[in-house]
Amino acid sequence: MATKKIAVIVTNGVEDIELVEPRQALVDAGYQPILIGEQAGQLIYGKKGTTFKLDQGIDDVVATDYQALFIPGGYSPDHLRADPRFVDFTSEFMEKRRPVFAICHGPQLFITAGLAHGKKMTAYQTVQADLQYAGADVTDQAVVEDGPLITSRNPHDIPQFNAAIVKYLKTIPAT
Repeated sequence: MATKKIAVIVTNGVEDIELVEPRQALVDAGYQPILIGEQAGQLIYGKKGTTFKLDQGIDDVVATDYQALFIPGGYSPDHLRADPRFVDFTSEFMEKRRPVFAICHGPQLFITAGLAHGKKMTAYQTVQADLQYAGADVTDQAVVEDGPLITSRNPHDIPQFNAAIVKYLKTIPAT
């Protein structure tokens, strides 16, 4: 059975616009972004106060059920990387070279997973140095594509980020 589901790992403190706008771009392109967090049905809150309801809990998901992984920024990635379940979920996508899209602080999960080394990417300004220390090839530009890994810096880059992730998804068949 083909799926167009996109795993979105998220928790409290997400940068509201970095979740809302890419999620809408994915929906508009025919994909199903599924919010995955601690527990299905849980309400989480963005930095600007937006309320989001989680679709799935991390213990109830399998990476192979999703076509891609999206990690929005804000404080959310820093909280998620403290939980090995989210780090392992991210690692499964990256190690198998499956599509991963991250904006702003999202790449912090790559550092914790030990998978930044040798990857071309970008992130929020304060995360860029951390990525370099972890061995990533960091470029300060709106969007950086390294095969199935697409990263972006901040909310100002969302239009370019959205265009890049939707364009990439259209090049691969639904799994």
